[in-house]
Amino acid sequence: MDPHSPRRRRLVAACSLLCLRGAAGAPAGRAIRVGSKIDTEGSVLGNLMIQALAARGMATENRLQLGVTAIVRAALLSGEIDLYPEYTGNGAFFLHDEKNPAWRDARGGYERVRDLDLARNRIVWLAPAPANNAWSIAVRKDLADRQHLKTLDDFGRWVAAGGRVKLAASAEFVERPDALPAFQSGYGFRLRQDQLVILAGGDTAVTIKAAAEQTSGINAAMAYGTDGPLAELQLVVLEDSKGTQPVYAPAPVVRAEALAKHPEIAQALAPLMRSLDGAALQGLNARVLLEGVDARQVAAQYLEARGLLR
Repeated sequence: MDPHSPRRRRLVAACSLLCLRGAAGAPAGRAIRVGSKIDTEGSVLGNLMIQALAARGMATENRLQLGVTAIVRAALLSGEIDLYPEYTGNGAFFLHDEKNPAWRDARGGYERVRDLDLARNRIVWLAPAPANNAWSIAVRKDLADRQHLKTLDDFGRWVAAGGRVKLAASAEFVERPDALPAFQSGYGFRLRQDQLVILAGGDTAVTIKAAAEQTSGINAAMAYGTDGPLAELQLVVLEDSKGTQPVYAPAPVVRAEALAKHPEIAQALAPLMRSLDGAALQGLNARVLLEGVDARQVAAQYLEARGLLR
């Protein structure tokens, strides 16, 4: 973009206004504390939410990239933050309800977590985005082509037959029963400890880069359905043909007490979430990961282009 163009000047002005609104406009104690997970998409979604709220005149406190899922969820439940972007499928894990088939349906999973989390924890799930950020396994394209790997069925048979795989993943992915253990159980394979490289945090930007660059012999990676750089990095997502994963639709989650004080949160975030389909999220994530654009700028440009700053 031409740095002297009228559109560029409007964007800079909008960013400046949003920053000012986020820091002022109401006493610090009344600001809406917005958190997010530590990964790239968490930062993108968190910045989108902060700026969408600020555009409606709401004061916010930036608590983005707090940590992995367990840390951010605990912060919400304890009242340390008021709002953050979560995924509907995680409700199965949070609420110890993994066996319920509702989680594998976008609408059913949302309604399930909406009703249970409100009743048990006074947590409100606002309307989700039409996207699915389910966990997946991605492999290098050259390996997929050579071994004819298109689905996790193919991968399971290849691994069980002695295929040489080294998977980069987070501890959460390796340990949670609805992640790697679900894939292994569903597709009949088992990765040994020496076939796993467990990386700190839950950022798939790190895992997929390690597979793309074959760091320490890594040729497979934990990935998400909305990861932007997979194709550019010559990685192929293996199809979960048996549907072992829940639907992970992004949704704002907010403490009921905070929403009662700021009911306008729901109205401010609804049009934003409606706009975030899978392709939109992949594009936003790719701009951060491949182009190196700051997530705040990516969010501001998206909101302006979609007319969501008005």
